[in-house]
Amino acid sequence: MHSRTPLFTPVLIVGCVIIVVSFAVRASFGVFQIPIADQFGWARAEFSTAIAIQNLAWGIGQPIFGAIAEKIGDRKAIIIGAVLYAVGLVLSAYSVTPLEHQLYAWLVGFGIAGTGFGVILAVVGRASSDENRSMSLAIAAAAGSGGQIFGPPVAEWLLGMMAWPSVFMIFAAAIMATLLTLPMMRVPVPASKAAVEETMGEILMKAFRDPSYFLIFIGFFSCGYQVAFITAHFPAFVTELCGPIMPGGMLDSMGVSTTSALGAVAISLIGLANICGTLAAGWAGKRYSKKYLLAGIYAGRTIVASLFILFPITPETVILFSVAMGSLWLATIPLTSGLVAQIYGVRYMGTLYGIVFFSHQLGSFLGVWLGGRLYDLYGTYTQVWWVGVAVGAFSAIVHLPIRERPLGQAAPA
Repeated sequence: MHSRTPLFTPVLIVGCVIIVVSFAVRASFGVFQIPIADQFGWARAEFSTAIAIQNLAWGIGQPIFGAIAEKIGDRKAIIIGAVLYAVGLVLSAYSVTPLEHQLYAWLVGFGIAGTGFGVILAVVGRASSDENRSMSLAIAAAAGSGGQIFGPPVAEWLLGMMAWPSVFMIFAAAIMATLLTLPMMRVPVPASKAAVEETMGEILMKAFRDPSYFLIFIGFFSCGYQVAFITAHFPAFVTELCGPIMPGGMLDSMGVSTTSALGAVAISLIGLANICGTLAAGWAGKRYSKKYLLAGIYAGRTIVASLFILFPITPETVILFSVAMGSLWLATIPLTSGLVAQIYGVRYMGTLYGIVFFSHQLGSFLGVWLGGRLYDLYGTYTQVWWVGVAVGAFSAIVHLPIRERPLGQAAPA
């Protein structure tokens, strides 16, 4: 007889703690745009560029930190990431020029890579049983939304009591404090002798020659594009285009009396709905084909975004869109990372998923930049919104030919 492996292991709990704190800080940077711009008299684009660079550095750093974790150990990689994260925040707190903020954004971005999804999901994936892996990855991914929900309000609360450099210092201390949990993160070595003996170079070459890996890579691009574009531009979109909030209505009675306030609430609703959607994706990924679930999620995003932009934009449609899109928001994370583990094994999951995640961050960078660029050219977000719809439909299609069986395993007769 063999006992069932528990779902909530010390590795999963510690991974969630690190991701929550890392993503709480990351999600709060938008709150600092106005205080920093007002203090130095900068254009809004100056600090926005730092945030865009941060996203790009995160994508570049993800496969690097995945390889570091697999070469010298997961905990050492997390320590390096946390130190870079904290140093970037401290240096940013003393920065007085746009160039300095944009330079130190590279450190922060690499720090997020070392304490974010790539490394943590790989650790959780290796420590989980085959039975629990899909749900464990979903719980860790949902923890990122937990950080997104409370990070910005905490930053706003702290800014009410102190200057933004002091908040950056507190955030740096919080990042370093997560390292106190690392002694609990003990990941067992892979059980498969073949997996241990196979070198990173060998598995990378196999993956790069596999068309399915390329399809996963390009399919993840649209997820980054849509998520980053909506996060960065949806509040402004709602502020400018949404119909008025009725006095005495439900939203008004809750303190949401302006469209700008509704835009902020919409992001929080997306985060809340995302927790449910991500956990549901983890549950479904254990029972159904991951590629078809991913195709369905991207198709769902395409339909939701199309309907939203085609109909009049009212407070009611903003709420409905936020809940619907939020339920599909990061549901791709446990399914995509789980698909990588399922096909290529968990031994070098950090590196392989990190490379795929780089595509996600390329999409993130383009979504943020193109949103601002096309808005400056045309005075509307309509064009960039339809680009997001198109890339979502493209991702739904490219996931369909993926071969889900483990690499090297013969097709069933």
